[in-house]
Amino acid sequence: MSRAGNEAIEALRRVTATFEGSEERQGQIDMSHAIAESLASGRNAIIQAGTGTGKSLGYLVPAILNGKKTVVATATKALQDQLNRNDLPLLQKHLGVDFSWAVVKGRSNYICLQRVRERKDTSGQLEFEETTDRVAKEIDTLVDWAKKTSTGDFEELARMPSEKARQAVSVAVDECPGRNKCPVGADCFAERARDAALAADVVVVNIHLYGTHIASGGNILPEHDVVIFDEAHQIEAVLSDTVGTMLSNGRITSFASSVRKVMADPTLTNSLEEFGLRFSGTISPFAGQRLPSPLPSNILETLSLVRIEVNTIISALRDVKTDNEATQQRIYRAQTQGARLVESLDLALGTFTGYVAYVEGSPERPSLRLSPLHVGDVLQKNVWDSHVAILTSATVPSAMPERVGLPLEGTEVLTVDSPFDYERNSRLYCSPNFPDRNSPQFTPFVHDELESLITAAGGRTLALFTSNKALNEATEALRQRVPFPILSPSDYSRQRIIEMFMEDEHACIFASQSFFQGVDLPGRTLSLVILDKLPFPRPDDPLLEARREAVGRDKAFTLIDLPIAATSLAQAAGRLIRTADDMGVVAVLDNRLATKNYWRTLIAALPPMTRTRERAEVEQFLRDITAKK
Repeated sequence: MSRAGNEAIEALRRVTATFEGSEERQGQIDMSHAIAESLASGRNAIIQAGTGTGKSLGYLVPAILNGKKTVVATATKALQDQLNRNDLPLLQKHLGVDFSWAVVKGRSNYICLQRVRERKDTSGQLEFEETTDRVAKEIDTLVDWAKKTSTGDFEELARMPSEKARQAVSVAVDECPGRNKCPVGADCFAERARDAALAADVVVVNIHLYGTHIASGGNILPEHDVVIFDEAHQIEAVLSDTVGTMLSNGRITSFASSVRKVMADPTLTNSLEEFGLRFSGTISPFAGQRLPSPLPSNILETLSLVRIEVNTIISALRDVKTDNEATQQRIYRAQTQGARLVESLDLALGTFTGYVAYVEGSPERPSLRLSPLHVGDVLQKNVWDSHVAILTSATVPSAMPERVGLPLEGTEVLTVDSPFDYERNSRLYCSPNFPDRNSPQFTPFVHDELESLITAAGGRTLALFTSNKALNEATEALRQRVPFPILSPSDYSRQRIIEMFMEDEHACIFASQSFFQGVDLPGRTLSLVILDKLPFPRPDDPLLEARREAVGRDKAFTLIDLPIAATSLAQAAGRLIRTADDMGVVAVLDNRLATKNYWRTLIAALPPMTRTRERAEVEQFLRDITAKK
């Protein structure tokens, strides 16, 4: 055992010994040792760490001891917040090593002080553009909050404001002209976060922002030696979005709207908006479909007209002269937005080798997206060849290294098991007798099962849905049928939902994909996890369809669809048992888990829970848990 490995184990034990009722987790020790060895030797590592291993401390301790600049890229902003609020302060207190950390999110997550300043007219009154009274009041509240907050991060707020209110006082990455062109750049919350990141030893981001950093040519995050991907199974899906681009009528009209705020001549933007509508109409018939490279001639013609109009407007913006500071900032934002739009248009107008073009959204609101067919080449060039990378997740699909272009030669691979007694403490409930997911009886069945199981559990439920439609229907129905609070992301921020759930033992969370992972809800507060359906990807997803063709139809389900479903299912089930004393039920209301020939693959991805098909047994198990003090 090397010195680095020994030091990591000793430091980890020192930290965990401070926990109340501390328990040594061999898997966490093995994980920490393996990462310390990899960092010392400069080798990449893939670590599958079962639920309850304590991944966060398992990788943070050796990374901090290693002493090199480290970026931790999590799957969600919720997990970012967990590291920032819990794990890193704990290590700062008990590790015995002086280190600093910073959290960085995308610009739209922070309130923009310049936008706040621009909300004031010369008389000091707030001006609202096409807003309701409710949104106007929200903006008022945000303006007041901007004077008090130290981070400007909207996640600080107890209740998340509406999207329209947030957009009124924030900027997207393709709008902001940067610190040097902004009169309040020195005080900008997003820039402050980036300044802190420059000085920090550990920088916590999400994988989406890391992908944006890669797409920008490495211009967003500071130089770093080590990158740790937590929930690494998400890399391919997230990079597919961030490394590609999107064009829509909404994006075009958003640019036109920015221009109108600084130029009174409507003839400049009228043609652009007309072409934006024409573009939407041109791609609408292809909604949900892939497109060839180069694009069909009618789409190329429309995009060329849009490109000409954008160029004309950008030239006109350069000629605008003003002594008004607020107007000048609007000009800068419009110019930046236009330049980003041109970059996307040029990609779409060319022969985009290595990209998949497809139309997503509804026929009424379609958008053209270009995503890389394979993210491996991008990652190898920008990450694997220039950084030491640690990839960890509770479930690492066997095909993941190949999918993300990480060569196994020279890469450490380790699997550590969960320390929890799943067979005794948990039940997996599914029956072949459940109605088919496509039958008219399925939705009423789901609502009945929810009512019975939640009642038996006394609340204490995380119900996860594979579609927003199913989520909204169940939330509305069950609020009428059970006496327990049902918390929904449509009402509160993620952080506030977690806080309210932990404060009220009888509360329930009804959520969708964002709560499948990165949410830690230990203790008897959570006794029941319910999934309405197996989380398979859509069969008509154009990008996945292209990837299925690339691997061959005979292998597509095994290499593409099944690993995605198994990983997502395992992540969702992993929300249940978070400590050695936790007990509960995972209920999957989809009979495919009991009837299809691939059920063994899905079960193998899950913790070794005792399986049952009897609801009465599950209800009694939940009542017994509830009765325990």
